[in-house]
Amino acid sequence: MIHALADVQSKNIGKNTQVWQFSVILKNARIGENCNINCHTFIENDVVMGNNVTVKSGVYLWDGITIEDDVFIGPNATFINNSNVRSKQYPGKHIGATIKKGASIGANSTIMGNLTISEYAFIGAGSVVTKDIPPYTLCYGNPAKQHGFVCKCGNKLSPELHCTKCKKSYKLQNNTISEL
Repeated sequence: MIHALADVQSKNIGKNTQVWQFSVILKNARIGENCNINCHTFIENDVVMGNNVTVKSGVYLWDGITIEDDVFIGPNATFINNSNVRSKQYPGKHIGATIKKGASIGANSTIMGNLTISEYAFIGAGSVVTKDIPPYTLCYGNPAKQHGFVCKCGNKLSPELHCTKCKKSYKLQNNTISEL
């Protein structure tokens, strides 16, 4: 479903994806299936988006950004794709960012370029992410810092790395968390 008031130039949009009013999607953007692109969004040409992605209102996805499956991007999250900005001076290549499977980015967060937010990481609202975020990590603040770990279901894990919501358990090895 593409709303009549959306400007969708791309033919690379998967089935069951919804694009709401006042959204702009440029010609070469690639968007997967079953996504929900809320109103007042902008997606540039060199953006790749997987399946089951939610992009809330006020999000602009610039060239060089890759978003994997099952990602949530909260309202007004901001992405940076050029670290040396000057008016009318364009980079040879945009630095972009990669958002891995299952990650969540809270409202009004700023994601600096040339970094990766790993699988199932959770970025709290209003955070400024300046470095790579490991899998299952809960980060928030300015700059964003680690404040624990989260489960695939999004619940904060106990200090013993157990989820009280879905009952999954995790292990920490070499500063990386993984599901048991």
